[in-house]
Amino acid sequence: MVVKYPLFAVWAFLSSLLMVSGSHAQQPVDWQVWMQPAATGIMQEVRWFNSYTLWFIIPITVLVLALLIIVILRYREAANATPSKTSHNTAIEVVWTIGPVIILLFLAVPSFQLLNAQYTPTGDPDMTVKATGSQWYWSYEYQGDEDVSFDSILLTDTDRAEYGKENKAEYPRLLAVDNEMVVPVDTTVRILVTAADVLHSFAMPSFGIKMDAVPGRLNETWFRAQREGLYYGQCSELCGKDHAFMPIGIRVVSKDQYGKWLAMAADNVEGANKALMASIESGKAKVKLAAAAPQTIKE
Repeated sequence: MVVKYPLFAVWAFLSSLLMVSGSHAQQPVDWQVWMQPAATGIMQEVRWFNSYTLWFIIPITVLVLALLIIVILRYREAANATPSKTSHNTAIEVVWTIGPVIILLFLAVPSFQLLNAQYTPTGDPDMTVKATGSQWYWSYEYQGDEDVSFDSILLTDTDRAEYGKENKAEYPRLLAVDNEMVVPVDTTVRILVTAADVLHSFAMPSFGIKMDAVPGRLNETWFRAQREGLYYGQCSELCGKDHAFMPIGIRVVSKDQYGKWLAMAADNVEGANKALMASIESGKAKVKLAAAAPQTIKE
């Protein structure tokens, strides 16, 4: 990815350090005040822009607060019994006109660059998935040679054992789903978003995407996940009484794992998901065994 902003490379490196997690599942955490770690280049730029704007917001807030305190203390009735009748000050008016214009330019240029990047993929999409919002679940249709489509519904506690998702750290309550959207890593994925009934919104914080789902209309967004893992989002448009129970789960896997999953999912989605989960757990076990194996030194 081309570095567009100063210090962006440093920020991307620091963000990558924050992305490491034991369960490799990105989700909201208690008392979270910062954005979720980035899993795509776009989200890295969003996080950078958020930090960049603070360099303007904080000084402006402090300046306004200082001016308010000065005005309150210096120009209160007890200290200023005879108020000034000055109607204007040319120097001050020039400063508070030119100053905000310059600040807005510093904000507008990277803002429009980021907005353009969000809607302009770096190349032709490698695959397309149609996401349809309904009250209150998501349906996915993979566009391609394999005919794969399925519903993704909130996972209830009573169904955890059936789907092999008892670990609430990786499959959290109210965020885990029975069938996640599965995509390969380092692949440009085009998402066609629509709705079957009322307005919904397809949002994945770690990917930096949020697209409204409008009945009778196809909206388009994209992402390119840079690391494998399990990511959670939610419907972000009030859509009825169960709006809060309409999560989004996207599982990013290796291209080899994705190919095997896609071939199996054409006939049996749930079976393909279980086989994929078993493959992932097997890979984690091998990594743990390799890390725990004693190292011998050969003379």
